[in-house]
Amino acid sequence: MERFMNEAKHDPEREERIIMEIIVDCYDEAERAMGWYYYPQDKLQFPFTAHCITRRAISPLHINEAVEVIEMAPEEECEHEMFVLIRREKEELAVPLAQLMPVSADEETVQAIEDWHYWVRQGYQF
Repeated sequence: MERFMNEAKHDPEREERIIMEIIVDCYDEAERAMGWYYYPQDKLQFPFTAHCITRRAISPLHINEAVEVIEMAPEEECEHEMFVLIRREKEELAVPLAQLMPVSADEETVQAIEDWHYWVRQGYQF
């Protein structure tokens, strides 16, 4: 997992998918944010198990902590970064999608999450 997060190698196939499926026809930051919101919304099969792969100051998760991802966070929470809702201590909590790696998820879910990780690693912004 560490190799995955640190590697920022250019991936032409992934770039093509991002351009043609996610941010196609997006002209500004708000449209790119919504393109990114609806892509995982359509592709992720909830619920799925994931584990934390990186520490974030805005999140209580610890590296290697397993969580159940139950759905995308509300749109307004995803205007600058993608967040998902998890179950933690009997409550729902929004955490950054970039912080999670699926453990048990279908191929489409894994690909969508990897696309977001790639976007983040490349330093792209909305």
